[in-house]
Amino acid sequence: METLNPKDVAANLDGWTGGDDFITKVFKFSDFAEAFGFMTRIAIVADKMDHHPEWYNVYNRVDVTLTTHDAGGVTEKDVKLAEAMENAAG
Repeated sequence: METLNPKDVAANLDGWTGGDDFITKVFKFSDFAEAFGFMTRIAIVADKMDHHPEWYNVYNRVDVTLTTHDAGGVTEKDVKLAEAMENAAG
């Protein structure tokens, strides 16, 4: 699986930042229920993709980090999951 430059990938995604081998974003919602609903919708997508995010939730905030561990960096799987997150976040 080909790895991509995280900074280049992040530059093409609204609000995302690229690190050494990952992309990351903080999503903020109006309340806990909206944040948890987002996570539930993405959990279904991620499970179907067999590609699971590293994420952390506190109240209305969801911190997300995406990387493809078995490839050692960011791949198209991460791009697709980030795009799904953007769509789900509205």
